[in-house]
Amino acid sequence: MLSVVSIVPPTFNPAPAPVSADAGTWFAFDKVSLSLDGKSVLHEVSVRSSARRIGMVGRNGSGKSTFARLFAGLIAPTTGSVEVRGVDVAKDRRAALSTVGILFQNPDHQIIFPTVEEELAFGLLQQGASKADAAEQVAQLLAQFGKSHWAPEAAHSLSQGQKKLVCLMAVLAMKPKAIVLDEPLSGLDIPTQLQLSRYLDDADAMLVHIAHDPDHIRDYDEVLWLEEGRLVADGAPAKVLPAFTARMHELGGGDALSDLAG
Repeated sequence: MLSVVSIVPPTFNPAPAPVSADAGTWFAFDKVSLSLDGKSVLHEVSVRSSARRIGMVGRNGSGKSTFARLFAGLIAPTTGSVEVRGVDVAKDRRAALSTVGILFQNPDHQIIFPTVEEELAFGLLQQGASKADAAEQVAQLLAQFGKSHWAPEAAHSLSQGQKKLVCLMAVLAMKPKAIVLDEPLSGLDIPTQLQLSRYLDDADAMLVHIAHDPDHIRDYDEVLWLEEGRLVADGAPAKVLPAFTARMHELGGGDALSDLAG
C-alpha cells in the first residue's frame, strides 16, 4: 500500500489495490522517472496491479498522459521499467503492439489514413497480416459494430464521437491485452458518451482510463491519483475519489492563483 504525501488530506487512508488471485499482475511500474528537455515529469512512480479496470485522476500537468505513453511503450523511462503482462513495452516494441493499445484524447492526433477501412487495416498489417486477411478482419469488425457503411468514408469527415469510435475499433482490431484511454469521453455529448462507454465495458482487455470526471470511473476496480508527477494515492474508488474531489474543491475555493493548473 502506498503512502500518501502532503498534498492529500491527512485523514485519507488509501485501501489496498484489489488483486485477482488467478489473473496475475497486469502491469508494473518499477521506480519509473522521466525527464524531458531537462525537466522532471515523473518521479519514481512505483505501482503494480492485477485489477481489470483502473481509473486515473489528477490535475492538468500532473503526468497522466505521460503515464499513458509510458504504459503503451511510446516513450521510454529515463530510469526504472514498465512491464505489461511481462512485456517490457519500451524495449520490445513488436510485442508491445499486440500487448497494449492506446486511445488518445484527440482522435485527429491518432487517425493517419484517409478512409476508415485503411485506418482499421493499418495495425493489422503492422502485426503481419496479409492485405487480404486484414481486409477480411476489417469487414468483420465493422459489421460487428454495425458500421459496414463506414468502410469507404473519409475518416476526417466523421464527427468527433464517430472518429473516437474508429480509433477504438482500430485498437480492438489488434486484440491487445490492455488498453490505455486518455480522456476517451471528453468533448462528447451524453448519448455518445454512453454509447462509447458500452463499447469500452464490453472490451475483452484490461483498461487504464484517465478521466477528469470522477463519475466516469466510479465503478472501476482501482483508482490511481497522480499529482506533480508523483503517485500520491492508489486504492478503491470509494476511498480515492472523495479525497481527490475534496482536494480539488479546496484548491478551487482558494484565492492563490499559483494553485491553478497551467
